[in-house]
Amino acid sequence: MNRRLSWLPRVALIVFALGMAGTVAARDVRGLAQPGYRYYEVGNLDAARPGKTEAAMMLMGGGEWVPEAFQWWVRRAGNGRVVILRASGADELQDELYHDIGGVTAVQTLVFDSRRAADDPAVLRVVRSADAIFIAGGDQSRYIRFWKGSALNTALNEHVRAGKPIAGTSAGLAILGGYSYGALDGGSVDSPTALADPMGSEVTMDSDFLSMPYLSNVVTDTHFAKRDRLGRLIVFVARAAQERGREDVVGIGVDEDTALCVEADGRGRVYTRSEGYAWLVMPQRTADRLRNGEPLDFTSIPVTGVGTGSRLYLDGFRVDDAAFTAVADVSAGELRLQPE
Repeated sequence: MNRRLSWLPRVALIVFALGMAGTVAARDVRGLAQPGYRYYEVGNLDAARPGKTEAAMMLMGGGEWVPEAFQWWVRRAGNGRVVILRASGADELQDELYHDIGGVTAVQTLVFDSRRAADDPAVLRVVRSADAIFIAGGDQSRYIRFWKGSALNTALNEHVRAGKPIAGTSAGLAILGGYSYGALDGGSVDSPTALADPMGSEVTMDSDFLSMPYLSNVVTDTHFAKRDRLGRLIVFVARAAQERGREDVVGIGVDEDTALCVEADGRGRVYTRSEGYAWLVMPQRTADRLRNGEPLDFTSIPVTGVGTGSRLYLDGFRVDDAAFTAVADVSAGELRLQPE
């Protein structure tokens, strides 16, 4: 683009290009602001996708990215165009993916600051043209408030049904389960608080948002071992089981600097840069005591560690070559974890 163009015509051309996303060559776009969102891009939007897309999920626990996991995910995107969705920050993840991970034709970023953008036709065109979608970290309550029940919500589910890969890290992973901890009170509940009052106002659960393969009866959690979140995940599972009247609710926690990569057939493999795990919490029953204003009682809960040498089969929640197995007991809100 001619650098002598005035600011107003330049913006007008960029706005037109955003509306035509997928048919216009790459441009130097930094923080184009529209009502309800900001837009960034890098790469060549005109480039053909080199390969075919495959259904896949990358469930990241937050912290540092694991390059090997991203390379696995990018291949399942056909090395094509990735769209990053977030509700804070700017284009730093976009640049890291395009320049440091590499192997993609282009990356586009949409940063939401209101619900209005989730029904914007230009936003929906960008999302629907994606070969893969990555949901960043931040505050999951913003995703729920901005996206749930919107046209974007529908587009995300359509993307997954079309057999295209999706990923989420930290808050982006928290919303991928059929049940999720929404952090809707503006905080982030810790394990002792949740165990002491599992029905309290600080444990804000949500459901009926996104529809991911194999995760319809799953609650996900993040930053797992580092932030001591086993206790609160047990509470989330107990709450979801009671509220939906089903005993098969499963919890999956993922450590920082770690990703659980799930193939189209439900086989999951862990990649990590810090000896992290995915944690499978699978009571297969409801809690012994889950009442308003009282601490949790929930005993004999199987906990399984999925490491780099393990395989997790999400179609039946079976683990081959588990890194560890343990039993969690919660009595009067106090958690004990014993090796099996």
